[in-house]
Amino acid sequence: DFEASFIRLIDKVTNGSRIEINQTGTSLYYQPGLLYGGSLEHDCSPSRSIGYYLESLLCLAPFMKHPLKIVLRGVTNDQVDPSVDVLKATALPLLKKFGIDGESLEIKINRRGMPPKGGGEIVFSCPVRKVLQPVQFTDPGKIKRIRGTAYSVRVSPQMANRMVESARSILNKFLPDIYIYTDHMKGVSSGKSPGFGMCLTAETINGTILSAELASNPQGQGAAVLPEELGQNCAKLLLEEVYR
Repeated sequence: DFEASFIRLIDKVTNGSRIEINQTGTSLYYQPGLLYGGSLEHDCSPSRSIGYYLESLLCLAPFMKHPLKIVLRGVTNDQVDPSVDVLKATALPLLKKFGIDGESLEIKINRRGMPPKGGGEIVFSCPVRKVLQPVQFTDPGKIKRIRGTAYSVRVSPQMANRMVESARSILNKFLPDIYIYTDHMKGVSSGKSPGFGMCLTAETINGTILSAELASNPQGQGAAVLPEELGQNCAKLLLEEVYR
């Protein structure tokens, strides 16, 4: 169902695409149309996160006929795909290096949605750039600071603080410049399922951004995760990225 939802999304952003799927759903005929863009809305399948759909849109958006502004609804953070937070922290600065910038390039999180029911909502907008400027980007540089977000929805707001403390207990040994935001969404903006998680990014002096993230197990699946463990594991994941 998430692949069908993805095909519908591609159909929305293009004009004149021809899509045929056989009855068993095993073969797909796709004739691409023109990248059209404009203002759109799409409900993503909750079995994959919004990041799955957003990754392809990030590649296509700069080459649309009209600037793209799209509202995507579904799961914002899960354990499979890159979350919206990570794409916002890593993909957007990378696009800016290619000369795609301006106020209209943004990913805005209106509501968070955790699996299995989702209920999140984001807005992605991107200006049109027909030509990209070339990039020389070979030296990663030394790490200068770490930023992050610890989010919690439909659980105690204290969860986010516990994650931040345990992540800092590891990262503070290496670096003084660490700031992790806590993001606790209430009411309508907290989606339909409880959960919490963390996204960390390390930035180098040359503007390279490395990221790591973890999310709690979906409601009713797997063992319960302690926020302290999740914070520590996320910090270790980030250190492993740096090590590589």
